[in-house]
Amino acid sequence: MAEIPAFCLECDADIPDLARACPACGARRIARHEELHTLQIAHIDCDAFYAAVEKRDDPGLVDKPVIVGGAVRGVVTTACYIARTYGVKSAMPMFEARRRCPSAVVIRPDFAKYADAARQVRERMFALTPMVEPVSIDEAFVDLSGTARLHAMSPARSLAKLQREIRRELGFTVSVGLSCNKFLAKLASELDKPNGFSVIGAKEAKSRIAPMPVRAIWGVGPALEAKLRRDSIATIADLQQQDAAHLGRRYGDSGLRLARLSHGEDSRKINPVRETKSVSTETTFNVDLRNLRDLEDALWPLCEKASARMKEKRLEGRVITLKLKTDDFHAITRRVALPDPTNLARTAFDTASPLLAREADGRAFRLIGIGFSELETSSHAMQNELFPTPEGKKRREEHAMDKIREKFGADGIALGRSLAKKKPSRQNRDND
Repeated sequence: MAEIPAFCLECDADIPDLARACPACGARRIARHEELHTLQIAHIDCDAFYAAVEKRDDPGLVDKPVIVGGAVRGVVTTACYIARTYGVKSAMPMFEARRRCPSAVVIRPDFAKYADAARQVRERMFALTPMVEPVSIDEAFVDLSGTARLHAMSPARSLAKLQREIRRELGFTVSVGLSCNKFLAKLASELDKPNGFSVIGAKEAKSRIAPMPVRAIWGVGPALEAKLRRDSIATIADLQQQDAAHLGRRYGDSGLRLARLSHGEDSRKINPVRETKSVSTETTFNVDLRNLRDLEDALWPLCEKASARMKEKRLEGRVITLKLKTDDFHAITRRVALPDPTNLARTAFDTASPLLAREADGRAFRLIGIGFSELETSSHAMQNELFPTPEGKKRREEHAMDKIREKFGADGIALGRSLAKKKPSRQNRDND
């Protein structure tokens, strides 16, 4: 019988078959799997990220329950693993979290600090492969296909090395899930947190995931889980026993998706995201505009459009740029640096409006544009705070509007300015 590949996650030494500890360093963190050195798709997830960064920066917090979140009227953004043993969870109202864990240290979020830490993690991922697909500030998929020759080691060893480097150099841990597709890699990364390294192979996938609850499948929320339970489907094994056509008739496209995923099948590719330097949009008028109000009416929908693309990319910018072009093709660019990064349409409009007012001196303009630059990963979590800052109030209002648009479409809600009569435009351009 062939020996199952294994190596030490702490020192990278090869491990003899059946050995439970590393003969080189004595560690018991061992990666062992039949397909260990052939799998190439991974999901990397920072463990209790915000709380972990806070503990890194204040060693006195290491053995204490830490909650990162809003004020008394706010919600939990992240709870460390100690706090989670008390039943504290993300999005839980802060008063409930305090009731469950009175000894917790509650820290207001420092999103700039978290974004910087996330950037450092992302840089190390890109050092392994350009095939990195960020999912959120603290997690990403990576495709290490073809990197074995480049790094002189298998993808599994590269990932273990990355995990060690992040812990040693950045002071917090990540969990790694390695498999043959994104769905299985994501499931694997959840199996052994924190600082986990788990493998789900293609050959074992169906049987390995069968005992898991249906809620383990991404996209199965409380409503769909309840509906599945009413149909006596509680585990992935229950889904595996269902006919795909029946699931499609019963649950539509979601049913067909569940049928595929329950068998470990996922054809989605890693979608690498190149670094975006700026996000902007502009429009050229059919009829030149001179009046400030008309120009503002043209500017507002551009702010909404650029903001939507920033939110979709999970980005925020520290610089707002207004672009104008006169009827004689003279280009005018005005920039303002903000004290804090943003992706809000209101902030972009409020920042650009005074710049526009200074330029609208009777000249005719044929083009107007708005842009965000000096970008960084967005990490703002919605907080229901009693006394939000002006920017926080804007963020909360836009968040509510975005949710309505997700449910009812782009025309589901609009500010009064959006309903103003717009000048017809000849050409629209977006830029990254």
